[in-house]
Amino acid sequence: MEVESFVSRTLELLQEERKAEIEETRAWQQNLSLKNLQQKGVCLLKLQIGSQRTGMHGRLLVAFEPRKSIGPPVLPSNSFGPGDIVGLFESEGCSQPSQLCSGVVTHVTQVSITVAFDDTQDGVSLESDGLYNIMKLANDVTYKRLTRALNSLNVYRNGPAAHLISVLFGYTDPGALSHQRTLEWFNSGLDDSQKEAVSFALSQKDVAIIHGPPGTGKTTTVVEVILQAVKQGQKVLCCAPSNVAVDNLVERLAKCKAKVLRLGHPARLLESVQKHSLDAVIAQSDNSNIIADVRKDMDKVLSQMKKAYDKGQRSSLRREIGELRKELKSREQMAITQILKKATVILATNTGATDDGPLKYLPSEHFDLVVIDECAQALESSCWIALLKGHKCILAGDYKQLPPTIKSQNAAAKGLSVSLMERLIQKYGDSVVRMLTTQYRMNSAIMQWASEQMYQGKLTAHPSVEKHLLRDLAGVADLEETSTPLLLIDTAGCGLNEMEDTDEQSKGNQGEVDIVALHVKALAEAGVQAKDIAVIAPYNLQVDLLRQKLSNEHPDLEIRSVDGFQGREKEAVLLSLVRSNRKGEVGFLAEDRRLNVAVTRARRQLMVVCDSQTVRNHDFLKSLIDYMSKHGEVRTAFEYLEDLVPENYSRNHKDEPANVKESSSKPKVKKQQSKTEQSKEKNVSKNKGERDCQAAASDTHELSSKTASDFHKTKAADQTESQMIKEEIRQQLLVFLGDENKKELLFPASLSSHERLLVHQLSEELGLSHVSRGVAKQRHITVSKQVPGPAEPAETPFKEPAESTKPEIRTNEEVLEKEPDRHPPKPALDFKSLHLERMRREQEKRAGKNLSTTLETNLKGDKGQPKKKSKGKGKMKAGAVDVAAAATAHDDFDALIDAVVKADSVCAFVKCKASVLTLGQLCLYCNRQYCLSHHIPEVHGCGDKAKAQARMRISKEGVLYAGSGQKDKSMDPNKKAYLQRKLDSKLKDMASQRKTKSKDKEH
Repeated sequence: MEVESFVSRTLELLQEERKAEIEETRAWQQNLSLKNLQQKGVCLLKLQIGSQRTGMHGRLLVAFEPRKSIGPPVLPSNSFGPGDIVGLFESEGCSQPSQLCSGVVTHVTQVSITVAFDDTQDGVSLESDGLYNIMKLANDVTYKRLTRALNSLNVYRNGPAAHLISVLFGYTDPGALSHQRTLEWFNSGLDDSQKEAVSFALSQKDVAIIHGPPGTGKTTTVVEVILQAVKQGQKVLCCAPSNVAVDNLVERLAKCKAKVLRLGHPARLLESVQKHSLDAVIAQSDNSNIIADVRKDMDKVLSQMKKAYDKGQRSSLRREIGELRKELKSREQMAITQILKKATVILATNTGATDDGPLKYLPSEHFDLVVIDECAQALESSCWIALLKGHKCILAGDYKQLPPTIKSQNAAAKGLSVSLMERLIQKYGDSVVRMLTTQYRMNSAIMQWASEQMYQGKLTAHPSVEKHLLRDLAGVADLEETSTPLLLIDTAGCGLNEMEDTDEQSKGNQGEVDIVALHVKALAEAGVQAKDIAVIAPYNLQVDLLRQKLSNEHPDLEIRSVDGFQGREKEAVLLSLVRSNRKGEVGFLAEDRRLNVAVTRARRQLMVVCDSQTVRNHDFLKSLIDYMSKHGEVRTAFEYLEDLVPENYSRNHKDEPANVKESSSKPKVKKQQSKTEQSKEKNVSKNKGERDCQAAASDTHELSSKTASDFHKTKAADQTESQMIKEEIRQQLLVFLGDENKKELLFPASLSSHERLLVHQLSEELGLSHVSRGVAKQRHITVSKQVPGPAEPAETPFKEPAESTKPEIRTNEEVLEKEPDRHPPKPALDFKSLHLERMRREQEKRAGKNLSTTLETNLKGDKGQPKKKSKGKGKMKAGAVDVAAAATAHDDFDALIDAVVKADSVCAFVKCKASVLTLGQLCLYCNRQYCLSHHIPEVHGCGDKAKAQARMRISKEGVLYAGSGQKDKSMDPNKKAYLQRKLDSKLKDMASQRKTKSKDKEH
């Protein structure tokens, strides 16, 4: 690759990126309201001052917090970070006239943001009870520095980096030193791969790359390399793309007694490393007193100038100030130069190592080695700012994690997102790379998937972390929730669809929020500290929903986006993938490196909640679901949320219209069946267990087969063992069915999750009721025989079942022996179909019990027995169907008809005599007529059903606001007035320009 072509192409892409950033900012400010800007993460509204204090060098540090009177005191999800330049505005807006001052963000938490204001700014007087807005400001300093570095690279001929440039652009092959010194390790705890990486980096003549997957001790290895280089007498310039990464290295090196110096704005540094900053070291140097005396003399002369009226005296004082200013500049330059030369390791961000900073006081040949940490997250152009100052470079990072953030997708596609580290690995391969292979973070079960998918299966877990679990932490109970490293909670078919913010196209999923909250509660009750748990999601809207749900109750719980959690780790990580839709769209979850980052943050437990049917449409996501299904515990969302609304559809969108049509037509076909067809159906389906299983399987045949093949793939030995266990459970259930005296069968809590699943499946096949109760190690299953509910009175008269029509219990072998052409029923293996069938039967039971109670009450009333009075809402009278069902064979037929007509013509609410023949309302939930005073579901007792229906609609449509479900898209009056004023101003300017031109023509 030629340098000239690289520079010209990169400059074009940087210009495109800059334009995209400016255009985005302009579009936001013109088209979006302040609320939408806050949702974008670039603005924080109506903050109050939590605390004020004076930081280093007189800078004012102000912590801003949300108003405590408005909702939970938690900041909305945002993109603010240490080092960002922000503007402070009055609460009325974020326009230029309302800007009070600007500052630098120093610290951001979930509940506050701290901003440093320079003492040189005039008019920084903030009221403690005032409200303020904070907005991220565009900063073109970085863009100018990148452009300057590329232009310098283009004309670079003679200098310390001349040979390095030749190697990095492929003109010369990388070489190794002829001899290698014997190393005495500063850190005796390094593993073999770390020692090999250090030795290799020091032995290379031009370039070396240390590839550090998550948790492999990359920073520890980089620190050892720097210390060994300093021991050999080398001067080291160490850089990283972020202030946090640089400060981490400063802390580690300072503990090893290295002479470190941190460059950069003190407000951008962590408090623990500020004593190593250039400003702090100058303040403690011998020259500080002289510099302070010069400043005092300047102040004294300035005060004399204000009092002097003589012109000659003022001129003399002005000359004296000029001389003092020169002396001050000379003294400061001398002090900075001495401090820089004494330091053995100078650290700065990539853009902070520019020539227009303190490094301009050093000679060009000063540095022997340039180390760039987290190189895979930096633009290559930013790396060249530091690379032009050294003979040799060592790059460290992981190019399998997220690349640098780029606004312009076009520029990223053209190569701007390719880091220097990734480009060199593609060019030279393993000849310049050493990968760290022992990781010290994750349980081996969590690590193995990332190792196989991203790191060629080379990672191994250190024995200290290989088997560690949450239960091993101090004060944590040994429960099922704390004993598994991998937990997958599947929401497929549960109706927990994603919602969408139409303003910013961000995604959320309230159902997954509820599930995460329940798991956080379970971990907290088990003794896991909230500070050891992280909840991460790929979308800002989901992060906001999670914070609203959890932050108030668990203030120490860290909730962030996946991108904001890179480089971090927690004992337990709860990952919500959000996406759940019929089309199978996964959005930017398709970025493999983003998922790799999310999974590898966990140390002892990884919990993933997702819709497996949606995410399986992407191969990389499918590999994670398959891995967790095979090596972890799989649960369905039905085990967490009792009021779920199941969805009965197939995710294959090609067949979706047919499936929807078929399912919607089934009830109509059933009602139109003749009595002959019904009798045939009864004779065919004597075995209730077979009938229930076949009904569930026919509803979701495709989904069942797909779920079975994806979720229960095991090795041949495991399949044989599972089949044996299944047959044992089947025999127990068959014996239970044959015992007429036994009503319930209790399975112990010692069963594994797979064995419990088999119990549920086999119970469905045999038509048994099966309920899972208890939590953690107390979870057990109770199986009971189903009592057939009464037949529908509208279709067939109510009769006691004859002895000959009782269900016949037969094994599969007996069925095959008597009916050779008939195959045994296929087990319905997916949770959705099983739960659907169970819900249907439970509803029939409840309907049967309610009908029996109503009949008994009416019959008692007819016999003259006193009736109990019922007061309050939710009381209903017997309807027409109930009266007909309660009738016996001895009742007069005409009287029965009159009773039915009378019951159907008045309001069904108890004691209400209003007629509903002309003005009545049919309830969709209980199918009864009510007058206009009692037709509301909450009034007559159907409130719970109405709420469930509303929840289902909100879950499917993603509508969070009240009303008809259609959002009011009319323009905000304030915005309309603002646009009108802007248009008038523009028209006025255009008119004035036309007048000016006409005058010029006249002259």
